[in-house]
Amino acid sequence: MTGENLVSAFVSDAERDAEASVRPKRLEEFIAQHRVRDQLDLLLKGAMRRGSPPDHILLSGPPGLGKTTLANIVAAELGSGIRVTSGPAIERSGDLAAILTSLAEGDVLFIDEIHRIAKPAEELLYSAMEDFRVDVVVGKGPGATAIPLDVEPFTLVGATTRSGLLTGPMRDRFGFVAHLDFYAPADLESLLRRSARILGVPITDEGAAEIAGRSRGTPRIANRLLRRVRDFAEVRADGVVTRETAQAALTVYDVDALGLDRLDRAVLIALVDSFRGGPVGLSTLAVAVGEQPDTVEEVCEPFLVRAGLLARTPRGRVATEAAWQHLGRTPPNGTFGTDAPPVPDLFSAQPETP
Repeated sequence: MTGENLVSAFVSDAERDAEASVRPKRLEEFIAQHRVRDQLDLLLKGAMRRGSPPDHILLSGPPGLGKTTLANIVAAELGSGIRVTSGPAIERSGDLAAILTSLAEGDVLFIDEIHRIAKPAEELLYSAMEDFRVDVVVGKGPGATAIPLDVEPFTLVGATTRSGLLTGPMRDRFGFVAHLDFYAPADLESLLRRSARILGVPITDEGAAEIAGRSRGTPRIANRLLRRVRDFAEVRADGVVTRETAQAALTVYDVDALGLDRLDRAVLIALVDSFRGGPVGLSTLAVAVGEQPDTVEEVCEPFLVRAGLLARTPRGRVATEAAWQHLGRTPPNGTFGTDAPPVPDLFSAQPETP
């Protein structure tokens, strides 16, 4: 994995097995997201006492924060089986009907990126969620016949990174809706120490803090950086992940102190050096860094905006004061883009209290 996608919150097929090895298996092992964890605990224990499946669950939030992990934990806590699919994979209502009718009583159906499910399949899902029944249409035209099929009571866990794209009828059918937030640095340090124990990697508290500070508040990135630092420590150091080892390793992988990679810095450098801090249009900025506009908008900008380094304004993209300072530049005439909002104090976030 190159430095260009080392800090991506999306998971590749090649690293799914490595990621699965450090995933928590029970709610008590799940670090952070304390409010969501407590609410889920009540939901699941109440359902088990009643002897019925819990309400359908919708998990929303940026990628890499634990939505898939929580879906598997729900099944484990209930002692049920789990079927895993994704919205883009369900192209026809018949595909979904086949999955639903194969579920056993109490099973968990996990649909990732549920906002991308095809419309016919979504409409079929409505009756399955409410009445545990699906109507399969056989034939076409005037001779078409709807055959009702019963579905065993199940729990749907839907995950989405774009909750605003969910239709109202779909959202209303979930009895429990939770939003996952980015992790505080202290929570990431706890997660890294746990992952290091599982992987058999000696790590100091300072080493965990160094990696956590560059992980963009995302557990998936933290675990990925830990694996790369482990490689460096074993090959070029004494095998222990210290602050100095982590700093040297992440310099090799081109991840700086704020978690920015090569492309993130290229966007900021182009904005500051070529366009005097902006404002500048997205397409022009993308041409300046040699990338497609959607790559800049979807891959780079979310974190740069959240970190207070870049602002989106009606006139275009603007570098904030923090961006100039991070690059060690002095703005023209000592002034910054007037369209830029105040810089949020992102990196001093305190850990969430249980």
